[in-house]
Amino acid sequence: MSLKKAKEVILTEAQAIKDLAKKIDGNFQKAVDFVLNCSGRVIITGMGKTGIIGRKVAATLSSTGTPSIFMHSSEALHGDLGQVTREDVLIVISNSGETDETTRLLPLVKKLGVKTIAMTGNIKSTLAKHSDVVLDIGVKKEGCPLGLAPMASTTVTLVMGDALAACLIVRRGFRKEDFAFFHPAGALGRRLLLKVEDIMRADSHFPKVKVNLPVKDVLLAITKARCGSACVIDQKEKLVGIFTDGDLRRHIKEDPHLLFKKVKDVMTKNPSTIEKTKLAVEAFTLLQDKKIDELPVVDAKGKAVGLLDIQDLLKAGLI
Repeated sequence: MSLKKAKEVILTEAQAIKDLAKKIDGNFQKAVDFVLNCSGRVIITGMGKTGIIGRKVAATLSSTGTPSIFMHSSEALHGDLGQVTREDVLIVISNSGETDETTRLLPLVKKLGVKTIAMTGNIKSTLAKHSDVVLDIGVKKEGCPLGLAPMASTTVTLVMGDALAACLIVRRGFRKEDFAFFHPAGALGRRLLLKVEDIMRADSHFPKVKVNLPVKDVLLAITKARCGSACVIDQKEKLVGIFTDGDLRRHIKEDPHLLFKKVKDVMTKNPSTIEKTKLAVEAFTLLQDKKIDELPVVDAKGKAVGLLDIQDLLKAGLI
């Protein structure tokens, strides 16, 4: 019985979303235009469960380039209406469109000259009649076994808010970098903002050796810097190779005099590199694709300026 009911609720809500797609029309386009032309903020108001959904919609809009706040309908009648200005756009969410606190707001908002977008399941309601744009979020069935608790209706309201946010992202030309700017502390922000030069090993923390240096001295430089490899450079400090522990293992079996050879004779020539201005996530992709643990970092002229180890990406929280 439980499994059957669970599946029934899911299918009911899924159908409600499919039905919602058929309701996207000129009114939706007008709502998008209202928000785009808004010189103030988008203020979303609602009560109860729809109010909770409203908070999420406001948060989504704010994080994607549309300044937005949530204002509880009841609190608005007790002073919070002072947050609303003529430059704002008000989105009022009410499934019935007849919620007392919501309808009492309408004449006050009209007096302020604020554009109003209604999200309601009753397009003939008081809210719908007194709004500039009406977005129909009506559903045929809630999903609740008692037919009382809002389920499909709140899901549809959330999806309508997401649809609005998605269109605004496209119309504004909002980019990944913009999104990361509003999420600098999260993993997503790190992935989109962190550059190679922010986490690479530089200066004395990575070994940079000349082509004619003996391998034994290269190993000392690697040990001193506590790295697993050394970047090999020419007289102009351009990267020409890398010497890794893998190179050491491969050659030491064949040559007992390896330690006294010049590093240029046993290094890996023309290694994979990455520019310091690239995103750290690009370095991670390169390390994965090449199946290597260390990556020399170069500047625009090909000079070795650092070394990036897979452990550095781990410490930065990218993996």
